[in-house]
Amino acid sequence: MECQKDIIVLTGAGQLGMAIVRRMGYGNKIFVADWKLENAETIAKTLTEAGFDALPFKVDISSKESVKALIVAAQKEGEIAMFINAAGVSPSQASIEQILEVDLYGTSLLLEEFGKVIKSGGTGVIISSQSGYRMPALSADEDRLLATTPTEELL
Repeated sequence: MECQKDIIVLTGAGQLGMAIVRRMGYGNKIFVADWKLENAETIAKTLTEAGFDALPFKVDISSKESVKALIVAAQKEGEIAMFINAAGVSPSQASIEQILEVDLYGTSLLLEEFGKVIKSGGTGVIISSQSGYRMPALSADEDRLLATTPTEELL
């Protein structure tokens, strides 16, 4: 019987995420997830042609149901050993509401849901949005609230 591979899940099918999974993913099965399936298919194809075992998947990280569907699909293939979030939007791409839904809520949702299922000793990598550097520093109270407010109350 063939041993199942560990699973690496990448959200945000772009060049930065691909560079990380190219370094970390050999010998594992990689789920490349993006809100645009074409982006996920392009990165998965590039990885497959380079000898990796990669599958594209459509996900909306601002939707709990969509994130859970990604997790269920990944778990059918093996244990999730690594999670990489390189998804995000910027002011040149999206409204303030969309930035908060994806970059704030979506990141928190991913951390919460993958935190429930990642295997013992697993790893999570979050690529931060540059949007956070376009505003003044938060106060200690604001930092504490961002760190402790339940995901469903963030927005």
